Amino acid sequence: MADSKQLQQIVERAVAQALDRQLPKLQADLVKSVLAELPALAGSAAAAESGAGSAVQSGLVQAIASIHAGATQKEILRALLDAGSAYGARVALFVVKAGAASGWQGRGFGEDEAIKDFPLDMSGPVAYSYQNRVVSPGNVAEMDARFVQRFGGPENEQLLVLPLVLKDKVAALLYADGGHGGVLDAASLELLVMGTSAWLEVTSLRKQAQKDIVDSAAAMPMPVPAAPAQAASSFSDPFAGTTPKHVAKAVQEPEPAAEVVEVSAHAATASAASAPATAADPFAGISAEDADTHRKAQRFARLLVDEIKLYNQAKVAEGRRHKDLYDRLKEDIEKSRSTYQKRYGTTAAASGDYFQKEVVRNLAEEDLAIMGANFRK
Repeated sequence: MADSKQLQQIVERAVAQALDRQLPKLQADLVKSVLAELPALAGSAAAAESGAGSAVQSGLVQAIASIHAGATQKEILRALLDAGSAYGARVALFVVKAGAASGWQGRGFGEDEAIKDFPLDMSGPVAYSYQNRVVSPGNVAEMDARFVQRFGGPENEQLLVLPLVLKDKVAALLYADGGHGGVLDAASLELLVMGTSAWLEVTSLRKQAQKDIVDSAAAMPMPVPAAPAQAASSFSDPFAGTTPKHVAKAVQEPEPAAEVVEVSAHAATASAASAPATAADPFAGISAEDADTHRKAQRFARLLVDEIKLYNQAKVAEGRRHKDLYDRLKEDIEKSRSTYQKRYGTTAAASGDYFQKEVVRNLAEEDLAIMGANFRK
């Protein structure tokens, strides 16, 4: 029994390492594909070098980065609400099960849990968004009267309902409005919801790939090395404990398998098999919790720098050629550094300085001279 458990941990670690190497490319591809779906945002991208357009794009990139930094589905959905609150004064996520919508969490309604378990009537813009899987603008007069009576309506009476689609099914609905004179940015909210849907499917795919490989490996004879292994974390249904109270018997659907990004399980198996089973774990001497924080910080740093590179390809090329890359990208680098420090600057991963290392590795290709004289060492 002990050998079987040890074998499973070794395989899980190898799979996690192989998949982690692919995550930055998957994240960059997702950002590009989601942006391509929104013509309104394409205009902002074209004006990225001038004033407001650049600020809007930068804010959205950081918002998507925070969503992609989530390690579990619940973290991803909380990040969606946190990011969405910058583009809608009041936002709330409603879980859809057995055709009924029940409140999960919200932002801007007083407390985050104020919306929890509220049974939202499936009518008006809510029903239209659910049935057609599209963003549905509406007027407060079309909303569930009980919802308006309890939480009030927006000052300008305008609202949005956006579907969060997983494997061609609406798993949840995002409600958003401008509150009392606040912002309501439909295009940005749509981008965030689409990015969240895609990333949830990627995490689901990763979980399924790990399970399939571990199951396959368990059936094969394999020597068990003595080196300790760190088990990969698993993902759970973010709405598993959320069953609408107003539904007598909600249908429990299994977590959808992701189909957005095709990752071959056979390729992952090959990568896991080729990775040395006895490779040294750089975090072997610290607690499992701290090791997990270090790994998350590394992934977040890679994502931030990948996005700087994605949106500044011309500047990167010129900066490398003239060896003044930091001067050309200073604003983007320092904004991302600030985002990284807010998340990991006071954690166990602070000593790793992963953002600085990733800037040199990814942007300067390990040549510190390319960053220029003004880059802080």
